[in-house]
Amino acid sequence: MTIARIPFEIIRDPAAMRARVEDFRRDGRVIAVVPTMGALHEGHLELLRNARKRADIVILTIFVNPTQFGPNEDLAKYPRDEAGDLEKARTCGLDLAFCPEASAMYPAGAQTFVEVRELQQPMCGASRPGHFAGVATIVAKLFHITKPHVAVFGEKDYQQLAVIRRMVRDLDFGIEIVSQPIIREADGLAMSSRNAYLTAEGRQTALGLSRGLAAAEALVKSGERDAATIVAAASAQLAGARIDYVELRDATELSPVTTLAGPAVLAIAAFVGATRLIDNRVLTS
Repeated sequence: MTIARIPFEIIRDPAAMRARVEDFRRDGRVIAVVPTMGALHEGHLELLRNARKRADIVILTIFVNPTQFGPNEDLAKYPRDEAGDLEKARTCGLDLAFCPEASAMYPAGAQTFVEVRELQQPMCGASRPGHFAGVATIVAKLFHITKPHVAVFGEKDYQQLAVIRRMVRDLDFGIEIVSQPIIREADGLAMSSRNAYLTAEGRQTALGLSRGLAAAEALVKSGERDAATIVAAASAQLAGARIDYVELRDATELSPVTTLAGPAVLAIAAFVGATRLIDNRVLTS
C-alpha cells in the first residue's frame, strides 16, 4: 500500500519535532534524517535523494552547530541561506525541515557532551580540539529529537562518519547509518560549502587535494604498499596549499598504517588561503 505524502513543514521547536515524529512512528512510517549545517550543494541533495529511497518520511536538519567550531574558526561567517537551502531540498522530495535556534539546542547551563574517545583524537581531531565532541553531541541530540530509523551522511567527512557510526553502535541508538560517496565537481574538487570561499586562483590550488589522492591511488595500483611513499606522492601535489595533515589510517579504527595490507583511508586536510579543505580516498591492497 502506498503511504500518502504529508504537506511540507518547517519545525523549529525540539518538542514539536519529537511529537511529530512520534506520530509517524505510531503510524508505522520509516523515518530518514539528513543532518546538515545548511549551505546545501549537490552533495547534500544526493544525501536527500538517497534518504528518499529508504524512507516514508525524509527530514532535513539545518543547524550551524557552535560547539564544533574552535575559537578562531569560521562560525560567524559560515554561509547561511535557509530559504535557498529549503528550495533546493524540496526538489528531492523533502517532507520536514528541522531548523532550530542555538538556544533551543543548547539551553542555558548546558554541560553534557558525548565523546568517542579514540576515534576523535587523530587527524581533524588533533587539529581541531573539541570538534568531534561537538559533532557527536549535536548528532546525538538530533537523533533523539527526530527519532530516525535511517540517517544518511557523506563520506567526504570520513572521520565524522567513523565517529558517528561508533557512537551509534556503542550507545545502542538502533539507527542504520548510511554513507554516501563523495560528490565531486567536474574538475574533481570535492563538493563543500566552504568551496564558496575560494578565489579562482585558490580553486586551482585546491585541485591538488584530488590530484594527490589520484596519484597515491595510482601508486598503490602499481604495487606500492609503503605508507610513507604513498603519503609523499599525495603531498607532492599540494603545492601552494598549507598542509594540515596527509595521513594513511586504518579504514575502521583510524589507527596509523605503515604498510598497506587492507582497507585504509588516505585523508588530506589543507588550507588554501584561509579556507580549510578536506578530502579522502579509501585504498585497498
